Amino acid sequence: MVPVGGVGVMLLGSALSGLLCLLFFLASRRRLGTVSALAIAGFVWSLMVIACVTLIPAQGAPGVVSAEGRLTTCSWDIGGPAPQGFWIFQSGQRALNTVLFVPSGALLVVGAARWRAGWVLVPLGLVGLAVYSAAIEATQLALARLDRACDVTDFVDNVTGAALGVAIGVVLAVVLRPWRARSRRHH
Repeated sequence: MVPVGGVGVMLLGSALSGLLCLLFFLASRRRLGTVSALAIAGFVWSLMVIACVTLIPAQGAPGVVSAEGRLTTCSWDIGGPAPQGFWIFQSGQRALNTVLFVPSGALLVVGAARWRAGWVLVPLGLVGLAVYSAAIEATQLALARLDRACDVTDFVDNVTGAALGVAIGVVLAVVLRPWRARSRRHH
């Protein structure tokens, strides 16, 4: 078995997905406007980075996980035992889980602000980010080989980060006004 995982693989996955999102930005900026195209490409990239960070084993592939060593349920211990984060960050895991979703929330708002339906898209997108977080936790539970643990605290922290990002995104949208590209196109 070839071990796959570790920080290098996370970074490679993030870089490759970043290149794909850059191509999307370049292809769509004329049609969507620079701010909207960048926000949408950044939003998709942030989701891919989250997947790389949360679904790739942190220390390389753990190999075989025995049935006895596999968790059967998520931890419901809110704020329970959490390691102090990755070696590359000197912060608690709870802070990392919160910060990880902030860009997604902010870019969601800036990307959706271009359209009149943005006031509907943003709340739906926030619910979508919560579902994405829940799906990640469920995947971590189902795939013991990821050497990750399903934890409700992670879900709470992720959704908190997404909500903080939405608040930041509202401020950014007012400053960047991505709807300008829409109004110029119709004149």
